[in-house]
Amino acid sequence: MLLATAALALLLAGCADGPNVPNLFGPPQAARPAPPPATLQQVQPLLAPAPALPAPTPPPQDRIVLTPPPGGDLPVVAILLPLSGRDAQLGQQLLEAAELGLFDAADERFTLLPVDTGGTPAGAVEAAEKAIGQGARLILGPLFGAEAAAVGPIAKAAGINVVSFSNDQTVAGDNVFVFGFLPRPQVDRIVAYSASKGSRRFALLAPRGGFGDTVSDELQKAVRSSRAQVTRMETYDTASGDLSPTLRRFADFERRSLALANERKQYEGKTDEVSRQALRRLEGLQGQGDIGFDTLLLPEGGDRLKMMAPILQGYDIDPKSVRLLGTVLWDDPALASEPSLRGAWFVAPSPEGRAEFEAAYEKTYQRKPPRLATLAYDMVALAAVLAKIDDKPDFSRTALTQSTGFAGVDGLFRFLPDGRTERGYAIIEIGDRQRRVIDPAPESFTGPLTN
Repeated sequence: MLLATAALALLLAGCADGPNVPNLFGPPQAARPAPPPATLQQVQPLLAPAPALPAPTPPPQDRIVLTPPPGGDLPVVAILLPLSGRDAQLGQQLLEAAELGLFDAADERFTLLPVDTGGTPAGAVEAAEKAIGQGARLILGPLFGAEAAAVGPIAKAAGINVVSFSNDQTVAGDNVFVFGFLPRPQVDRIVAYSASKGSRRFALLAPRGGFGDTVSDELQKAVRSSRAQVTRMETYDTASGDLSPTLRRFADFERRSLALANERKQYEGKTDEVSRQALRRLEGLQGQGDIGFDTLLLPEGGDRLKMMAPILQGYDIDPKSVRLLGTVLWDDPALASEPSLRGAWFVAPSPEGRAEFEAAYEKTYQRKPPRLATLAYDMVALAAVLAKIDDKPDFSRTALTQSTGFAGVDGLFRFLPDGRTERGYAIIEIGDRQRRVIDPAPESFTGPLTN
């Protein structure tokens, strides 16, 4: 338990709100011994199967056994996840990441109580009632915002704080903390950095509703603070199979292509050197004239981003002419192979800690973790350390909202009194099949988070 002891010492050193951030978690251990036999108990399992999905890979024999509380005044933390239903596979992977956090930071007294939500608000309510009935003193999860909103009042009545993995900042407040990658810190960071490098006219192309609408609101606030302006905003329906008409309209392609054709006509057929140079300058262009913005924020990721980026490039919107910006949704190594994103910037946690976590997860479970897995690891590790303050658990609002914050595998973070999470993000540039940090994440909350 050397790692857990060192982490506890750092946490206590940070309680005085000094400039140093407690590094709670350190790199995950490559090999994890089995817990002492005395901690294992045969109990009725709480985890429901996931009949709609293939059965998960059998766990390694040395994997820790998660049990309900054995009784007494021991720290019990519940983790509410969709272990059945549509999102059962993701729920199982988050539970596996939580187990790694348990191995790395918990001692034999700590009990993690997993309960299935089924991925619905009603299921989350039932899961919270089970957890509270079995002695839980802190609830981690559930995964979705609607579930967290449903669980909050039940936990409040029991005097328990809830730390959801959702990124829906509208459910934060009172006894509910939201630990997901929230839009506001991401937008603030990427806009401030871009503005410091000369961006003055921002545009947004975002999915309609939910996360996209929130990013739209946050962009307008962030741009005003940076003394820039938003000159173009458009949303699209994520259910649409073909986004080409939307992207063509957003690029003002009809007007700009006509302007290009008219300019070419001025020089075609002429043999003087000025005309030849002008035609060479126009080669490869699809449009001509000011597009109306110098920076474009695309809060999209995965396959849809890989589909959109080449189309935008075909309409002369690419990092050669317009600075493309992204959110944590771009934190995907596969995007480095997309030529139309070379030179683009995105905001994300520093990659070093995550790389070590992913290596440990893959070694243990023989598959790569989902991006959200680090949230489960960090929160379980933090709960395990808070359980040992002065040899007794402290999951209070005061303990969670220390102004110095904490350092996890996703870097610097802290909980704000209003329930939101503030993070220290890095700025990362996409290169030719590689990514590199061009502005590191801040190392403490004593200064600005925008470097």
